[in-house]
Amino acid sequence: MSAVMLALSAGAVIGLALGALGGGGSVLAVPALIYLLGFTPVAATTASLVIVTVTSATALSAHARDGQVRWRTGLLFAAAGIGPAMLGGALAGHLPAAALTVAFAAVAAAAAVRMLRPRPSAESTVQVRPGRAAAAGAGLGAVTGVLGVGGGFLAVPALVNILGMRMRAAVGTSLLVITVNSLAALAMRAGTADGLDWGVIGPFAGAAILGAWDGKRLSAKLPGHVLQRVFALVLLAVAGVMLLDTVV
Repeated sequence: MSAVMLALSAGAVIGLALGALGGGGSVLAVPALIYLLGFTPVAATTASLVIVTVTSATALSAHARDGQVRWRTGLLFAAAGIGPAMLGGALAGHLPAAALTVAFAAVAAAAAVRMLRPRPSAESTVQVRPGRAAAAGAGLGAVTGVLGVGGGFLAVPALVNILGMRMRAAVGTSLLVITVNSLAALAMRAGTADGLDWGVIGPFAGAAILGAWDGKRLSAKLPGHVLQRVFALVLLAVAGVMLLDTVV
């Protein structure tokens, strides 16, 4: 199969997950770029940020039309992550490839465990804790900057548990946070973008955008917990393969 066809297939799957779950799809972008398309870990995390940014921004517009984005809260949450995202983006290019791979596998496994746990009730009232909200936003920004993932699997539960959002609003708002953090991380990776294969990244991102629209429609037809469980099992498998590849 040609690189373009592989990019289209992988992008469609990742966009589908992102649109359906409001996060998590980008965690598959880096391993797909490394193992299917031959990118180095540093190039893969940079390319993933490009893909995550355009896909999240597109999915954000769809959720915004439905009134499910809390703009002020989301921007405040994202603001705490801009600095860490930029620092992480600058740091990533200096880390060994093996360290990036192991760290990414750990984050993928954490995402899977988070998805397998029951989601908190959208109806419960939660007291907003500004300190915890700022810490969560900063942590999310750092993960985005270093590993090139959007971090929606962390943003959604944080927005629900810490800021007391309803689930649908948290999903939409997480896309705003992801877009801002990814742009900040990309700003610090300008020097690593020169050698990227845009002939592969373009189709990948385009397929992910189309997949995100389909994913949003799919989320209205299938139970969210079913989609989440299947995706979590895939993530666990990916994390296992990446760790084995690093050790062996």
